[in-house]
This record gives sequence, structure tokens and C-alpha cells, in this order.
Amino acid sequence: MKRFYKLVSTQKSQGGYHITLDGRPVKTALRAELLAPTEDLANALVQEWAEQKEDIIPDTMPLTQILSTKIDRVSTEREAMQNYIFKYLDTDLLCYRTNTPPDLQKAQEDAWNPYLDWFAAEFGHPLDTTFALTALNQPDAAHKAVQAHIKALDDDHFTIIQLIVSASGSLVLGLAAIGDKATADDIYAAMRVEEKFKAEIYNEEFYGGDPAQEKKDIATQADLKAGLHYLSLID
Repeated sequence: MKRFYKLVSTQKSQGGYHITLDGRPVKTALRAELLAPTEDLANALVQEWAEQKEDIIPDTMPLTQILSTKIDRVSTEREAMQNYIFKYLDTDLLCYRTNTPPDLQKAQEDAWNPYLDWFAAEFGHPLDTTFALTALNQPDAAHKAVQAHIKALDDDHFTIIQLIVSASGSLVLGLAAIGDKATADDIYAAMRVEEKFKAEIYNEEFYGGDPAQEKKDIATQADLKAGLHYLSLID
């Protein structure tokens, strides 16, 4: 889409701040008004829209996309989205280990055990881990504790945790991130332990990696950073 506006600004209203283009409120894909809950987030959204050049490129406006997801999807589909991410507790990346080669096993333990220890202390229930390919059934008490915690989140924090869980494959990492126990870089490092190990074996730093995967990795890192930046602007 071509840029059609000259002036981007905010307009305070009941419930937050509208983002306006030449005085007209920005709308989401489902035609709801883009309403930022805080002035800090509104100012960051203004910057995203103001920095657009001749063409409007949504991928360069991650905060706008996150807020739009909250308004269009989370506000109407939250129960289904919650049920979807609850399932990750039994398939959590951090709980499925390898015992060979030993160096990779050690790398997984070093990267993942601190988050599992935090989870056990925070929610009162340790999670099982396995070397097998069969799926785990984590303790029912752990499921109930996590579900209660997530259901109590406001829509902003839920929007970010579902983003992180979907990107990382780990509900534990998502909980740690919104609990200020992990940065975007921490999450990315934890979710890419095996890939980093393989990259070192094949000396990808010298020979280069798969360009398509590198592009995907850059996008994932950007999404994680945007998600936690979003939270910093509303808290």
C-alpha cells in the first residue's frame, strides 16, 4: 500500500490513545480502531507509522501488528488461543532431551535447567523431562497452576506470551519472559541450542548457513524483541 498520509499523531480518548493519520484514526484489519493502552506505546506506534516511506510495509511495524492482534484476535478468540498454548506444557521444548552426543546433552542442561528450576519454584511443581520420543504427561497440578496463571493475565500480556510460546515451542520460556526472567536474546539462545551445536560442528561461521533459515531466524529474533519491547511500553 502506498503511503497516503502526511501527519501521524495521537489522540487521547477513553481507554487509551488513538493513532491518527491526518486526523483520522488508524483501523485494524477487522476495522476496529487502533487504541494503545498507554502513552508510551502510542508514541512508539506513531514512530512506526511516521517512518514509513513511499510504501507502507507492515513487517516494519511490529508493535502495530502486536496491538492489532490483541484487538482483532485475542479480544474475541482468547479462550481458544489459551487452550492451544496450554497443550505446550506436555510438549515443551525444554523437557525433551538428548543423551548423545554428551556435549549436546550438557549444552541443553546448561541452557534449560535454570528455567525448569525457576518454573518449579514459581509454580510449586517440577516438570518431568525425557530422553524418549514418546510424549510426556506433565503433572495435573502443574497444568492447573499454569492455566490459572495464564487465565489471570490481561490481554496485553497474553498476546505476548502466545507470541513467544508459538515462536519458541516452550511454555516455560514464555512464562519466564513475561515474568521478567528472560530477555529476547535469552529466549532465542534457549530455543536454538541444538541448532547452535550443529552450526559449530559444520563451522557455519566460516562457511555460512542456510540463507532461508538465517532469514527466518532474523525474523524470529525481531518478533521476540518486539514482544518484550511492547510489554516495556505498557508496564
